[in-house]
Amino acid sequence: MAKLCIILQLIISFVVIERSGAISSPVAPFTTYKHSIELQKNVADLWWTVDDSEREVTFELHINTVGWIALGISSAGGMKGADIGVGWIDETGNIYIQDRYAFANGRPMVDNTTIDWFALQGHEVSGWTAIQFKRLLDTCDIMDVPIKSGTNHLIFAYGLTDPSPSGPTGEISYHKNRRGSRALSLQSYADSPSEDTFAGLDYFDFRLNNYVVPSVETTYHCKIYKAPSNYSMKRHAIGHKIIVDSANEDLVHHILMYECHPTAQFDDNNLPDDLCDAIHRQTALCVHNVAILWDVGSDYMVALPEEAGYPVGGDFPIKYYMVNIHYNNPNRLSDRTDSSGLRLYIGKELRQYDLGVLALGTKPSPAALAIPPKVERFIVDSYCSATATMNFPKEGITVISAIPHIHMPGMF
Repeated sequence: MAKLCIILQLIISFVVIERSGAISSPVAPFTTYKHSIELQKNVADLWWTVDDSEREVTFELHINTVGWIALGISSAGGMKGADIGVGWIDETGNIYIQDRYAFANGRPMVDNTTIDWFALQGHEVSGWTAIQFKRLLDTCDIMDVPIKSGTNHLIFAYGLTDPSPSGPTGEISYHKNRRGSRALSLQSYADSPSEDTFAGLDYFDFRLNNYVVPSVETTYHCKIYKAPSNYSMKRHAIGHKIIVDSANEDLVHHILMYECHPTAQFDDNNLPDDLCDAIHRQTALCVHNVAILWDVGSDYMVALPEEAGYPVGGDFPIKYYMVNIHYNNPNRLSDRTDSSGLRLYIGKELRQYDLGVLALGTKPSPAALAIPPKVERFIVDSYCSATATMNFPKEGITVISAIPHIHMPGMF
């Protein structure tokens, strides 16, 4: 029996990944960096290199504005408790940077106890502000957030004008919706592939078609898709792309592709397509195995290991999939239509191993996980029974990725 490659998910509610290596900024970086990422298309890009010997990281942030720009390290992905560096270039070309700390979701205060963000160089070119700066991985400052191994939560924001009055004590204006966040492993980031990696390959999409997003704060939309029928022999998907409508990047919170159990049956002419709660009985066999998962801060392009592929077609027993899209619409915007979804790229040849998914944890329902109020520590233990591993090959499996995910109150 062929050895299996498995992506291990530790699921508490819903789940994660990350984004493409494209760069929007027309401004060349000041130096060569080990890593780079597009934080927001045509808006913000980030480069960085970690110096392990000096225990510091050098960043270069480019944002499409001639006002102030900011990068923050957050403990949980939000503004509260974030350590923030705010920089700008004044009319005479002088560069300024402020070390700030956010006690709440309001204007962060200037941290005058110690200065831990240091500007190196910067300029404004073609309407973009580019600033190179550095910070220690761990400043030992209680008003800073350590940059640790594993996932770090970055936030960024910008203003349209420089702080007022001009100079090092200037006060920043409110950024409004000019902000974003990303979850990145700064010390061991694996650069995402470009779309050119999959040029010339066959592919198929699971996408909505001008779905009218409800004008309510939270919507979970589910749609069943039939596996492509044009692959009579088993093929391997070797990568995927998450497709989020550019006009709805502020609404789409996560996209999940579930495998439906092989026994699931549907009317191919009338596949379920509605709010998840409205069709939960019809889709009961499609809510346990997550094959592809993305949420805000994750990569849009993912390439699988060269020796493994995700099976599609032929005698592969999965014939239906369910795509779950979560819309977060706190302003209850109306008249928004969305065609977000995902694309799977099919390799030209079968790879050595099939890739599968093993999910551990509690199922995503209120009855499965109830955290008492005001507790400082709540532990969830998961156990893998023999029935879950009985079909593993004797030579074992290779875990290529483990992906934990929980919303802001929790931590792993």
